[in-house]
Amino acid sequence: MAQKYSRQRELIKNFLCTRKDHPTADIVYMNVRQQYPNISLGTVYRNLTLLSDTGEIRRLRLGDGVDHFDADTSPHNHFICTRCGSVLDLEMESIDHILEKAGEHFDGKVDGHVTYFYGTCGSCCNKLQA
Repeated sequence: MAQKYSRQRELIKNFLCTRKDHPTADIVYMNVRQQYPNISLGTVYRNLTLLSDTGEIRRLRLGDGVDHFDADTSPHNHFICTRCGSVLDLEMESIDHILEKAGEHFDGKVDGHVTYFYGTCGSCCNKLQA
């Protein structure tokens, strides 16, 4: 079933397309509200859920208690800085061969994986050295 056009949903998706830092719903709300002052936080949450449920954006659950959102739905990995909490795309060769490894001793079918890498981002490393 096709979705009805929504200006709010379009603004939310367009905002996410301009970001590489994987913002939370609150950050999306604060920024979209500048263009669309009457939008509610509930509307932002509903549209983020709809966009992620339909595969137009990715919802990242990083273990920090809040969802982060990514307009890049292509297969890629993420790096999470344990000092500042930033979430960055991690450019690297595919590690999809781990699906085969994961299935070697598993009585079932492994369809995918989510991998998060942790450490200290370049910005925090530079601050530590200063």
